[in-house]
Amino acid sequence: MHDAAAASPAVSISRRRALGLLASGFAGAAGLGGLPAYAAQAWPSKPVRIIVPFAPGGGADGSARVLGEVMSPDLGQSIIVDNRPGAGGSIGVMAAVQAKDQHTLLMGSNSMVIGPLLNAYNYDVARDLDPIGMVSSQPLVLVVPASSSITSLQQLIAQAKAKPGELSAGNSGNGTLAHLTAELFALQTSVSLISVPYRGESALMPDLMSGLVSMGFLNLPSVLPHIRSQRLRALAVSSPQRVAELPDVPTLSALGHPELEVRGWAALMAPKGLSEAELGRLEKSLAQCLASEHVKSRFTTFGVTPYVQGRGQTRELLAQETARWQEVIKTRNIQANA
Repeated sequence: MHDAAAASPAVSISRRRALGLLASGFAGAAGLGGLPAYAAQAWPSKPVRIIVPFAPGGGADGSARVLGEVMSPDLGQSIIVDNRPGAGGSIGVMAAVQAKDQHTLLMGSNSMVIGPLLNAYNYDVARDLDPIGMVSSQPLVLVVPASSSITSLQQLIAQAKAKPGELSAGNSGNGTLAHLTAELFALQTSVSLISVPYRGESALMPDLMSGLVSMGFLNLPSVLPHIRSQRLRALAVSSPQRVAELPDVPTLSALGHPELEVRGWAALMAPKGLSEAELGRLEKSLAQCLASEHVKSRFTTFGVTPYVQGRGQTRELLAQETARWQEVIKTRNIQANA
């Protein structure tokens, strides 16, 4: 009895030492490749931040918030939406590119591609960011004031050719998708338009509805209420197919201009630094999220539809978008602060 009691401390010390050695062995194996890195510390190990380079309320912001709600349980961490508006989205992109904590993501958009082409900011999408997947898309709508005598795309083109430089195209800022789409339209139809930039679509809308501005290519969610209230007239949509919200409005492709098929899109991106396994996990989680009927329903409330494309397809699309808008910017001699 005495001998057993005396032996207890020795047994206890031995266990502690054995556990210490065992823990050291696991740590060493993880560091030397004997075990996967996530055995030491799983990713994500803290809340994930999604930077949205626009103010709250738009399609990209709404998409990010829905993703945050649905993907958070799957990733095992909360997801925080961080709005960083300004400079057509480039300020938010730069904030993501400069983040080094490996827990920051970016809700990228067309402006992410356009910004560097205008030499506005020193970042490169292919060099500084990894795609996770596309998230959502929305068409642009070619609209004119309801008071305009123009009732069709054909009439618009005919009037622009008959009176060169008389029609004005309002947009939400120089170098924005609305601006470049109008420039592409002018290029492809050989018409002359006056570009009128505003500080966002909300600033443009009163002048467009009053007739001070002749036309504009604007986001569906922004113009839909004004089309329904008959203050704007929709001539065409830029999507491949007609949209449910405007079933009587033809597509630009159907009207003979497939080269004018343009979509506003949002894509989930990650600054360089995540491993292939971590990027793959995010890609899978995103795909599951976009397949959810709940997510599809939520997206429709702010005028966007899920746009399912994996990492490889997204990378190809970004390259195509870069080449397309680079050509428009060069041909039309568009400057960053014009």
